[in-house]
Amino acid sequence: MTNARHVISLNNCKLKHNIQMQQRSTMPAKYINNKFNSPASAWAIATKVFVVVLMCQNCSSQRVETQPEVIVDPKFSYPIANVTAPVGRDAFLTCVVQDLGPYKVAWLRVDTQTILTIQNHVITKNQRIGIANSEHKTWTMRIRDIKESDKGWYMCQINTDPMKSQMGYLDVVVPPDILDYPTSTDMVVREGSNVTLKCAATGSPEPTITWRRESGVAIELANGEEVASVEGTDLIIPRVKRQHMGAYLCIASNGVPPSVSKRITLVVHFPPMITVSNQLIGAVEGKGVTLECQSEAYPKSINYWTRERGEIVPPGGKYSANVTEIAGYRSSMRLHINPLTQAEFGAYRCVAKNSLGDTDGTIKLYRIPPNAVNYVDNFEARHKGKKRTKSSEVYHTSRAQEQSGEDSENPGKRKADLSQESIDNLYGGTSAASTHWLLVWLLPLLLLLMTATTLTWPLRETQLTLLPQTLTQV
Repeated sequence: MTNARHVISLNNCKLKHNIQMQQRSTMPAKYINNKFNSPASAWAIATKVFVVVLMCQNCSSQRVETQPEVIVDPKFSYPIANVTAPVGRDAFLTCVVQDLGPYKVAWLRVDTQTILTIQNHVITKNQRIGIANSEHKTWTMRIRDIKESDKGWYMCQINTDPMKSQMGYLDVVVPPDILDYPTSTDMVVREGSNVTLKCAATGSPEPTITWRRESGVAIELANGEEVASVEGTDLIIPRVKRQHMGAYLCIASNGVPPSVSKRITLVVHFPPMITVSNQLIGAVEGKGVTLECQSEAYPKSINYWTRERGEIVPPGGKYSANVTEIAGYRSSMRLHINPLTQAEFGAYRCVAKNSLGDTDGTIKLYRIPPNAVNYVDNFEARHKGKKRTKSSEVYHTSRAQEQSGEDSENPGKRKADLSQESIDNLYGGTSAASTHWLLVWLLPLLLLLMTATTLTWPLRETQLTLLPQTLTQV
């Protein structure tokens, strides 16, 4: 099989020789004779014949038989795998081509139609792009220190006619980050107002927001339900109470570590409130006693003790006062008096003040005769194992019922007003104490008898009413 180009050259040589021979055969004899008779003409004809022969020889010498070049159509071996990588890491996109031959492979950015690489050369000015070739088949493009803007479609292209290409997607994930501006900062509100805490975060994919209390206490919703956590960008607390005070955590997460959180402190302001657990306390002269109140206030209150006429109890000497913080807004006030004299018995007031107001609670300190104490101790010794009820506790119960109306008017104050004279009359001596304990034992028996009488009386009336009817029937 001869080369086509060489065959064309040979045919041209033969064509020229045939044309010249045809021209000679068609010339008149006279013209031919005249030409050859002239020396100049003979030399010119000889020269032309030599040139034609030389051209034919050259054409013959170029006749070389070669094998035709076989071109195979290239194709992709595998589709480009989609890649997901976190921001700041390296990403690799791989294109595998079979039977590439003389063709070339290029990488392009689809959305911007930017040529990134051709064969082993990087075309783009982005220095984070690199290309690697393995066995003229695998073309791997590397993107170092990827950014969120690198997310998108990338194309591997072969410059055939028509062009062949395939695409792969690079997804860049970004860990969450809480935005400072839209997110709430520490808040100070009045008790009873409506509060909304906000939290905004960015990330890819979009992060979810979860609210929790730092202390682990449940969050009370508007409907009264208590839950451990709340999802959403806004945490709404209607009619905020002092129990809502504390630190809240706004947690943003999207599955890409690490999750982030922000601490928001909610401060609730309210005026002081005093709670007195024991409003009536009995003590023996010559011994010591401790009075206690609990106060709630924020901002923190100034706490002190006064006597019934308003004079402040001076610290030092037989008086010892201290305040212990129980929680962020709750404190315990204690006043220890030792030894007790006749002048120390009476009413004491525990007072709490802050910028929003003030309040107080009253404790009555009365004297217990030593004989009454001895009687109670002897009675306890005779009835070991039985529950002991102090005379003061019995009196506290009855007095608390009388005070219920006053406490409902002002729940922040719990007072007990008893005159010292009435206490002395009740516990004036041994006979009064004995009479008191006699009443304690007889009262349940009397109540039982009254109940039995009340139950049997209707039965008797029924029997008397039915008697005449029975006689009539007979």
